[in-house]
Amino acid sequence: MGEKRMNTHLLQLIFCLLSLYLCATHALPLSTKSRWIVDEKGQRVKLACVNWVTHTELVVAEGLSKQPIDYISNKIKQMGFNCVRLTWPIYLVTNDSLASLSVKQSFVNHNLTNDIRGFEVNNPTFLDLSLISAFQAVVTSLSNNNVMVILDNHITIPGWCCSRTDGDGFFGDTYFNPDLWIQGLTKMATLFKDNSNVVGMSLRNELRGPKENANDWYRYMQKGAEVVHGANPNVLVILSGLNFDKDLSFLRTKPVTLSFQSKIVFEVHWYAFSDGSAWKDGNPDEVCRRVVANYMRMSGFLLDQGYPLFVSEWGVDLRGTDINGNRYLNCILTWLKEHELDWALWTLVGSHYLREGVVGMVEYYGVLDSDWRNVRNSSFLDRISAIQPPL
Repeated sequence: MGEKRMNTHLLQLIFCLLSLYLCATHALPLSTKSRWIVDEKGQRVKLACVNWVTHTELVVAEGLSKQPIDYISNKIKQMGFNCVRLTWPIYLVTNDSLASLSVKQSFVNHNLTNDIRGFEVNNPTFLDLSLISAFQAVVTSLSNNNVMVILDNHITIPGWCCSRTDGDGFFGDTYFNPDLWIQGLTKMATLFKDNSNVVGMSLRNELRGPKENANDWYRYMQKGAEVVHGANPNVLVILSGLNFDKDLSFLRTKPVTLSFQSKIVFEVHWYAFSDGSAWKDGNPDEVCRRVVANYMRMSGFLLDQGYPLFVSEWGVDLRGTDINGNRYLNCILTWLKEHELDWALWTLVGSHYLREGVVGMVEYYGVLDSDWRNVRNSSFLDRISAIQPPL
């Protein structure tokens, strides 16, 4: 009985500390101090984010036909996340005919009349907004609810991502024009330069494909970093690696050369399927040691070089039926906590308007259910609460 009371008190203490952390207002903008992200007062700010998808065919933040925008923004905060990694396609700011298309017309074009009715109930003011204005309205709602925002350029042409052969994986691919990319980054950075809650910009999601190479990475990523910093010197500039954002090893011997320093963050992705079926087939402890050692070799060394490392995508099937994912989850939670890493969970999304031709697809990696109202797996939220506040 005494042990049970002690455990209850410990949980209450953790909840109180988490509540204090979530209610804290950071002195923005953010910058870096060695391997840490800090606020304007030099205090540690730990990014505990969740990904919110806006890069698919509709180019509208998922879930707005299900619940009011402020309900979703407030729910994010209630679940313990202090920021959102908000995805967007380059065409949103470089293709005027797309950017100016109304939200309603975007859904009409895809014959999604049920979602239009959902907007009429939950977010009626969005229907007549242009796509770019709707994107701004989502950022405004997050800001008003004291949620920080990282703008993630996920893809060029709206759609689902990613494969090695989709023609949109690396500079010079069919749909990845570096000049258009630079133009898009500049416009997006400029658009939000006066919103202090937009604390970072991720330059490109999951570089990949047969053309990927380190020389072009340096050539274009450094250029992209400079234009973002020039347009908005307040934001963190987040650089992704090669091979679906699993490889930053080339930086071990050749650091980036930029005109600024205290805004640079590197990002990495890690899912259970990144390791095939190793978690299910092998000894989980041995697999964990091996895979973590590989991640430290490929990207974790940047911590020792004095850069923050942002694990900007990780996640599992929250139904709890995937043995591979469940074993991976034990390992990644330990890794994130041991190294006190910044992170962004994939994903907030409980269901998609349209994904890969499927209307209303349920997203089982989503922390919200398919109606966007309740938490899909409360025990999972309990587990990640231990890594949400900074140690």
